[in-house]
Amino acid sequence: MTTPFITAPELAAALDGTAPPAVLDASFVLLPAKFDGDYRTESGRARWLAAHIPGSRHVDVATQFSDASAAVHYAHPDPQAIADELARLGVGAGDAVVVYDQTGGLFAARLWYLLTWIGVDARVLDGGLAAWQAAGLPIDSGESDGPAAAEPWTATAVRDAWITKEELASRAKDDSRPLVCGLPAGSFTGADPTRYSRRGHIPASVNVSARDLFAADGTVKAADELRGAYASQGVTGDDEVLLYCGGGISVAANALTLAELGVTAVRIYDGSLEEWSADPTLPLEVG
Repeated sequence: MTTPFITAPELAAALDGTAPPAVLDASFVLLPAKFDGDYRTESGRARWLAAHIPGSRHVDVATQFSDASAAVHYAHPDPQAIADELARLGVGAGDAVVVYDQTGGLFAARLWYLLTWIGVDARVLDGGLAAWQAAGLPIDSGESDGPAAAEPWTATAVRDAWITKEELASRAKDDSRPLVCGLPAGSFTGADPTRYSRRGHIPASVNVSARDLFAADGTVKAADELRGAYASQGVTGDDEVLLYCGGGISVAANALTLAELGVTAVRIYDGSLEEWSADPTLPLEVG
């Protein structure tokens, strides 16, 4: 089984090799909601300018790798739009990509999910920039010249990666596939303020907080701990796993950690609670 993660020393060695991967910094900040409906974000570009892996490019997932015409913030673009943006960034057909961020790893996971959906050889830097720095590896700052644009290339989806609101809303009660919410416990139960229209979680879903799957230093927890976190909520990997969160970002880290366990039959509900809670005909549970 190939891990979706790459360590800092492994990345450093790859960058010194004959076919170095492209490195993308996906840093982006979703600020915690102080009151219901409080939706504030910050670009991660200033963090990249302050410190980044030499040769990396900062990308804004919210604009460069999301469908701007959609009603929700981070709806996935079509495969060709992803490929076109990668080519503009200098990533050609067949090029390997390593993604990291400086903001908790969730946006790196989201970009990884998008890239692997169209068959890109993408991995996530375990622990992000902090792990790179902890390994004593060099850091750049400020603007730098990126690679020239690559030749345009054609992309198609290599697997079914998404589930719609309509499919979730019509799920049979005896559907054995687990529906996992990747938000923190306070958001799942409705105890904490929400960025969205209503508090709570989709009925019959279970909670495996994405952030709890990583250690304090940002590195992924050991496989036994990951497996135990999922198994405690009835998620064994025997059935397809359906995933949602607030806007399809946090739960990409669930997809990433499931892939670390060899579980790849997963689909993300892009609209997540942003879309679901805005439809008053759809139920939400609290507690």
